[in-house]
Amino acid sequence: MAHTRRVESKRSEYSHLPINIDEAARLGLHQLDVIFVTGDAYIDHPSFGVPLLARWLEAHGFSVGIIPQPDWRSKDPFTVLGRPRLFFGVTSGAMDSMVAHYTPRKKLRHDDAYTPGGKHGSRPNRASIIYTSRLKEAYHDVPVVLGGIEASLRRLAHYDYWDDKVRRSILIDAKADLLIYGMAESSLLELAVRMRNGIPLSSIRDIRGTVFAGKEINQLTDVVRLPSFEEVSKDKELYLKAFRTTEQEQNPYCAARLAQSSGDRTVVCNPPSLPLTEKELDAIYSLPFTREPHTSYKEQIPAFGQIQLSLTSHRGCFGGCSFCAIGSHQGKFIQSRSVKSVTAELRLLADKSWFRGTVSDLGGPTANMYGTGCGASDGGKSCRRTSCLYPDICKNLDRDDRKLTNLLNNASRSPGVRNISISSGIRYDLLEFQQDYSNLLISKHTGGLLKVAPEHLVDSVVALMRKPGKAAFLRFIKHFREKSRQLGLRQSVIPYLMSGHPGCTLEEMALLAIELRRLGLRVEQVQEFTPTPGTASTCMYYTGIDPYTGKPVYVARTDREKILQKSLLLLHLPEERQRVFKSLNEQGRSDLLKLLDAVKGGTVDSHKKKLKTAR
Repeated sequence: MAHTRRVESKRSEYSHLPINIDEAARLGLHQLDVIFVTGDAYIDHPSFGVPLLARWLEAHGFSVGIIPQPDWRSKDPFTVLGRPRLFFGVTSGAMDSMVAHYTPRKKLRHDDAYTPGGKHGSRPNRASIIYTSRLKEAYHDVPVVLGGIEASLRRLAHYDYWDDKVRRSILIDAKADLLIYGMAESSLLELAVRMRNGIPLSSIRDIRGTVFAGKEINQLTDVVRLPSFEEVSKDKELYLKAFRTTEQEQNPYCAARLAQSSGDRTVVCNPPSLPLTEKELDAIYSLPFTREPHTSYKEQIPAFGQIQLSLTSHRGCFGGCSFCAIGSHQGKFIQSRSVKSVTAELRLLADKSWFRGTVSDLGGPTANMYGTGCGASDGGKSCRRTSCLYPDICKNLDRDDRKLTNLLNNASRSPGVRNISISSGIRYDLLEFQQDYSNLLISKHTGGLLKVAPEHLVDSVVALMRKPGKAAFLRFIKHFREKSRQLGLRQSVIPYLMSGHPGCTLEEMALLAIELRRLGLRVEQVQEFTPTPGTASTCMYYTGIDPYTGKPVYVARTDREKILQKSLLLLHLPEERQRVFKSLNEQGRSDLLKLLDAVKGGTVDSHKKKLKTAR
């Protein structure tokens, strides 16, 4: 990571970063070094990427401003902070703008959690492209750097569900000057330092975690070449090849440079940024966040309510689930904060007038991965596995939970804290090897409801999801219920489940519904699978092939089947039950009707036999 002399911010009574010229002037800033443009409202909290990066640059002596949710219909809202000395940083926000706008069935959403009042329509479709266009219109000679989840997962040619076609790199579509993917602290800081030292962005091509494009680089030799955009957009076998190659080059310690031609240009993707150290991560979370929305907002921002009372203990995930982008965005190496850093942030939270003693979450992408990591002699630097848990738990994985329990115990004793709930996801297959943490979690930190994400319980489907499967879930449920009963606690598990994933048919959803009924579990919400760029599941959806085995995969594509798959998990709701029975009648599926209506017990295997006999 590049370092520079830390400079104290020229702060007056104003605590947020400036969002217009007047606020910048109040801080004595007449021209900013870097200006971020984001599709989210400005909440000065470390859970949001732009405020975190802006504070990080500020802490290293750069003057920074934020333009949140500008009206993209003209260039004028993009000029409210003037021209930056170095560059504009552009992101769609915490979500891909197409995911933020549309449901899995491509229906327009009516709300946006990252906007005051939850109102829809404050960011455009394909926000990164539109924002860049407006900035180039206003300041054609100022470099634009793309970042965030939208840019990160669209950095190379990718299948786009909403266009139902393969699109080229968003760097080329947006006509931006550089793209930073993954967690951007070290890449962004190094870029800013070099540019401040007079190096033009056009000549900066070796920073980790960056992507650049040009015409003169078609003859590069120190790269792994992917099939071209034109090839992968016409040939699904070549799309599969490009996906497999890209996935194999995600370990930052051994990844190669990737290159992909697109027309007369070549997109070059440098290896990922190295994981942050504990010291670096602690420094980031010690920055002077107000932890509140900008004072100009008059309406509540739903996303703020979701994270207001939560703390991040670590980042990264080595689960490698097929449908999840966290591993490719944050990396599979777990980067954990120190206990001292977490408890210091808890003290700041406890000082807030609105804090009542309850912390809603202390975790990360997967709560029980804190403090874990690779125990191999090289620390995993040569490992090519995309998952440390699938198809089985790696023998080199250090699953020790002493750091995890130490964190939770120390956090619980923090002044002003009465209760800490764990609402981040839990990997129950990993939890089996963390008995002390498991007991602590069940006895003190579930809040009565523990959220876990089996996603499915039919082994043929969970294998495609690269999840642990039914047997591990049944062991977990048994332990959770027995432990809760011993403690005299009335507690429940809330399972997160997914419908419509590649490989899942109506039969598999019916078998899942039966298993849930047998286990006495009910769900109120079911996540419909959405093919988002960059994931293995999206590759399956587009190609109809499992990229790991090369075998064909069934894909539910019609809205009718997607709705029915979801409804099968909500049979306890009268309106959904009516929908299911009507639809199955129309399709002549009396075999499924009888099974759903009559079953009272048994195993999934026994129901499979009944289903086979009925058909």
